[in-house]
Amino acid sequence: MLKEFLITHNKELEIEKSLFSGQSFLWKKHQSNLDSFVTVMDKRLVIISQLSPYTIRVHCDSEVLYGQKISAFISHYFTLDVPFQKIFSSSFKSNYSEVWRLLDGYKSIALLRQHPFETLISFMCAQGIGMRLIRQQINRLCERYGEFYEAEMEGEMLCFSGFPAPEQLACLNAEELSYCTNNNRERAANIIAVARKVVEGRLDLSSLSYPNMAFEEVQARLTQERGIGLKIADCVALFGLGYFEAFPIDTHVHQFMAQWFKVPAASRSLTPATYRQLTLEAREILGSHYTGYAAHLLFHCWRCEVKKLCWF
Repeated sequence: MLKEFLITHNKELEIEKSLFSGQSFLWKKHQSNLDSFVTVMDKRLVIISQLSPYTIRVHCDSEVLYGQKISAFISHYFTLDVPFQKIFSSSFKSNYSEVWRLLDGYKSIALLRQHPFETLISFMCAQGIGMRLIRQQINRLCERYGEFYEAEMEGEMLCFSGFPAPEQLACLNAEELSYCTNNNRERAANIIAVARKVVEGRLDLSSLSYPNMAFEEVQARLTQERGIGLKIADCVALFGLGYFEAFPIDTHVHQFMAQWFKVPAASRSLTPATYRQLTLEAREILGSHYTGYAAHLLFHCWRCEVKKLCWF
């Protein structure tokens, strides 16, 4: 039976914008209550809804998730310990006042601290495809290979497939998994190889999590794996391992670095050398500690305000 928990906090938060901002692909809207969102965490159904910018309602059958009390876990997950005032410097506000004005509607988006393995595989699946297709592929992955969970809430039975464990992916072959990688067998093979390394302990994601290693070491370790380039490594570091200085660069980030910040390197094609140069430039503009956190808000703002792409 699902229990209800109310979590109050002092950081303004928009749950829907945060969950559907291109950083997670595992949440779905509740079918009969579109103000609630459902996923599986720690092998349990979790339903969250927003009662106010400062109040979250959670339904779950356990008081503990991943060894933490619900309130502590949700606060950690939504980075409620990171005040918005820390993310952008006062010099940014004065130097880029027009961008700051555009950001006004995006300041309540939270960066999510997600499960490392789920984040790793999600972004390996997501490479080079659009948001709708990413969600479709991740949904297929969960429905085909994840465990099935159900619970009753207010007289309605909720059914949801969780993310497959490393052991479940490690035993597949590339042909069958390619159904979940947009028919890309090479990508499927890379995912299987990474899952096997996780199972065998040759890729220990917990040891890579903040603050166990320097970010540059984490990036270097992840990019040793086939199918993981700088962008995927930075996405995993930022969204799954807790390194807020990680700065994933895709087409949109490349574009806003050129248009909003007039960075000369952004006019060049995105080679590894250009990628690293843009990362250095971003740290100068956005600061070195919350570079990636700030960039995620800019990414969402750019897509919606400039490119008019509001589907996530």
